[in-house]
Amino acid sequence: MGTFRLYSSADGQSRIDTIDLGRTTEWTKGLAATQIAFRVWPVGQFLDWHPAPRRQFVIILAGRLEIGLSDGSTHVFGAGDARLVEDTTGKGHTTRVLGTEPAVTATIPLAQQ
Repeated sequence: MGTFRLYSSADGQSRIDTIDLGRTTEWTKGLAATQIAFRVWPVGQFLDWHPAPRRQFVIILAGRLEIGLSDGSTHVFGAGDARLVEDTTGKGHTTRVLGTEPAVTATIPLAQQ
């Protein structure tokens, strides 16, 4: 399990950083949100390049997702991993369901800052 941030860098490329909750007080104090949505991703589903539609948390409840970045790297996330997704500009990232079971996610859009 881990906590991560997916964001657009100054050059428009998506990047992923690991977040240390012991050092990130903004997250531990609470972030404004208004809804939560659950999604079941079928085995093998692939979403080609796309930026995030808004700043949001995506928490994987079951299964595994692979996130691809334009530098050619891929990052695999599994049950219990939480990502703050805020690469809302630029090329974005790819998303692929890995393994033999569907992925289940909870998406929590964050209120506008």
